[in-house]
Amino acid sequence: MEIRYLAHSGFAVFTERTCCIFDYFNDKPKGGGLDEGVVAPAALAAWTAGSEGREVYVFVSHHHHDHWNPVVFSWRETCPSIRYILSSDVWTKEEAERMKPGKVRTVGRAVVHTLPSTDEGVAFLVQVDGYTLYHAGDLNWWHWEGEPEEDNRRMERKFKTQIDSLKGERVDLAFLPADPRQGEDGLRGLLYFMDAVRPRFAVPMHCWEDADWFERLKTALVLSPYRERLRIMDRRGQREEIPG
Repeated sequence: MEIRYLAHSGFAVFTERTCCIFDYFNDKPKGGGLDEGVVAPAALAAWTAGSEGREVYVFVSHHHHDHWNPVVFSWRETCPSIRYILSSDVWTKEEAERMKPGKVRTVGRAVVHTLPSTDEGVAFLVQVDGYTLYHAGDLNWWHWEGEPEEDNRRMERKFKTQIDSLKGERVDLAFLPADPRQGEDGLRGLLYFMDAVRPRFAVPMHCWEDADWFERLKTALVLSPYRERLRIMDRRGQREEIPG
């Protein structure tokens, strides 16, 4: 597999026969020039190239502005066979697979499971081309300093219930929130997922392009036990190879 970072919680994952694009929202190139973090028509054409052509799947976990952009539907002009899988809270008149939480659906070569979020929309567990991908969307352990303790405990219970349901699943690649606005509490969800589900590889996301936070993720002692399985992607357009 290859991963390309598209900003914030947006990623493209390439396998031999598929391209899965998650939570793309930022379509503004830096400085007005070429930007590998922007899904332009020429890039999409290259991504779908191959002996048989890659199937393209676009996933939108929920309606928040930092997770979705209607521009994704313009990609049909370049790739007419593209498939869209949207959380049911995302409003659009465009043709797409709409999924509520707790559902399973086969879309082309992909088997898509949805989990209820602890915020809005869904998380995706996607089985495609022999791999299992997990994209959390905003399903996270949202522990906020200054919030009532009972609210934080309720969030913890909701989060752990969903993640515990994945125990025993083989997850090859997981995209997990690690929000700098929560300070050290921003790692609670990631750490729990790494221990409970034990994905082969994981990428922190929802980091708001915070350069200082990315540096902390690279050196934080609490992440040391997972260092070989973590991939810190902090540059838009950055690519990472994931062993098969």
